[in-house]
This record gives sequence, C-alpha cells and structure tokens, in this order.
Amino acid sequence: MLQPLIDRPKRILMTTDAVGGIWRYSLDLARELASQGFSIVLAGLGPEPCEEQAREAQSFTTLAWLKTPPDWMTHREDDLDRLPGELGPLASAYAADLVHLNAPAQAAGLDLPCPVIAVSHSCVVTWLHAVRGKAATGDWGWQKRRNRAGFDRADAVVAPSRSHADMLQACYGPIARLSVVHNGGLPGPTAGHREPFVFAAARWWDEGKNALVLDAAAAHCDWPVFAAGPLKGPDGQRAHLDNCLSLGSIGHAEVRRLMGRAGIFVSPSLYEPFGLAALEAASSGTPLVLADIATYREIWDGAAVFYDKRDAHALAGCIASLAGDEGMRRRFGRRAARRAGKLSLRAQAATMREIYDQAALAVAGR
Repeated sequence: MLQPLIDRPKRILMTTDAVGGIWRYSLDLARELASQGFSIVLAGLGPEPCEEQAREAQSFTTLAWLKTPPDWMTHREDDLDRLPGELGPLASAYAADLVHLNAPAQAAGLDLPCPVIAVSHSCVVTWLHAVRGKAATGDWGWQKRRNRAGFDRADAVVAPSRSHADMLQACYGPIARLSVVHNGGLPGPTAGHREPFVFAAARWWDEGKNALVLDAAAAHCDWPVFAAGPLKGPDGQRAHLDNCLSLGSIGHAEVRRLMGRAGIFVSPSLYEPFGLAALEAASSGTPLVLADIATYREIWDGAAVFYDKRDAHALAGCIASLAGDEGMRRRFGRRAARRAGKLSLRAQAATMREIYDQAALAVAGR
C-alpha cells in the first residue's frame, strides 16, 4: 500500500508511434486507463498517424506529435538528442505526474521530477540477436549504449514477456527494477461461420516477421493464405509475396473482422517480444499456428499448434492438419480463446498501475 501522503499518478504522458505494434499497445492501454479516470497525453514520434488512427486516439486522449524520430528509424544517435527538450516542456504543459516511455532509449538524458517508466517492446539489439544471431555493432552499436542509458535512468523497466526480459538481460546485462507485464487485448469479433482461409497480419517488410517462410508454405496449402500488412518499410525494406494473397495495409477493424472469419491464424515470426496479433486472433477463438519461439511457448503452450520456425514444409503440414480436421480446429480455437481471456486489458492496466504507484513512491522517497 502507498503511504497516504503520496499522490498516485493520474496524469500520464505516454510516448507512441504510428508505424508498428506500439500504436495498438499504447491506444488500448490508454483507453483502459482513461476509463478508470486517468488523463492521458500520447506523444508520437516518427511518421504521423493516418486520419483513422488520429480519430481513434483523439476520441479518448490528447494526441501531440514530436519532431524526434523513433530510435529504430534513424542511423544517427544525435537525431535523438532533442527528445528530452521536447518531452520536458510537454510534460510540464500537461502537468504530467508520470511519464510512460514505450522505448527505453527515450529515457536517456531525460531530466524530469516525476517518475519515468520505460517499456521495452522490442529493440534493434535483441532483434539482431534473435533474427540474425549477431551483436549490434558498427552503425548500430550506439543503440545498445542508448538503451543501456535508458534502462539505468528509468525508475521502472517493463518487458511484455519473461522471454523478452531474459533476452534483454542476455544482451544488455542485469537490468534493475525490471518487471514483466503481459499485454492485454480487446475481445474480438467471432463469425457465425468460419471460412476456409488462412489469415496472417504483420509488417512483412520486417525480416523478423519471416514472410519468406509464410510465402513458401502457402505454395503447398489447399486453403488460400491472406497476408495483411505493408510489404514496404520506411527505409526501403521490401518483402515479396508470390503465393500469399497480399491485402496490403488495411484498417485495424478490418483486420479483427478477418481474424474472426478465418479458419486458421498463422504467425511465422522469428522475433516477437509479445505478439499482439496472435492474442487478437485468439480472442476471436481462431486456432493458432505459431512459430516455435520462446515467447509463443511462454504464452500459448498448450493452446496453439507450433512448427519449426524456419521450416516452410512444417508450417504447410500444420496448416494442412488443421484444415483437414474441423474438430481439431474447434478444440484449438477454444483453447486459444480461454488463454486469451486471461490476458485482459483490465489485468494489464491493474499491474501497470501498481508499477506506476511503486515508482511514484520511490521517487517521492529520494
């Protein structure tokens, strides 16, 4: 319990970006906190949100956009040096009593009187470790230094899975005040009748999403494989899908609708600190076929079908087994839905509130 004289944080400044999964994480958590009486300001980095994204965010929070890029979208460390000068005045203007940063590097050099929470959703260092088996050196070496400085500055550090927390410490060394808080998700729509297609959703230009294996497996599937998400990345990265049916970038509501209609959901990712798309599909009772990586085993073991992450024939075999057995699809759909029910936004927000409160108490006691 907090001491009575310690004010619990209620005005939160939270960073976000509109490109990847951090957008959905920040919106869903901010919406849940706002429903509990918190006041949230979302401070965005990188490309500005589309009209649909902005409209959703502004329906329950204040949205401000900064000039500093996200750390993973720049090759120049000094591009990030102006972030403290942008976040400080914003925190002061909105009288924020806690800053929630959705990238540890954003905490480096930040001088604020209020608690600072850093959440590591992913980073170049752990991405290179998981996807390419390499260390971050050369042009990316500064990423490790910057994140290390952010971990040391933050009053609390959060990882979305135990697997990612372990990888962080394997790559960076011990991290003080590190907690694990699984992401939560909104319940998804469920179609009255499942349709015979496979659905996958990711930023396919990201090598870690493993588009090559998905596309190779699709060549051997009787069911069509629909892939939602962009093929071209912000720095010219590009994926090619010859056998999947690419849907390109579609709205989040349409993604959720297709998840609810699909007979099978697949995530072939080599690197997922959490894997929000799998949770969203599971919340619709869609049977999951997942790459056998530590994060997915941690969260979905016993509730999904797993395959060797780099074996396209193994993936095609798992899809064929489920496609040919309706009873098996129903069983795994029910298992996925039950597991997803334990990963609620309410539970996530409650745990984050405890971390906020503990950080506030620690800062007040200095």
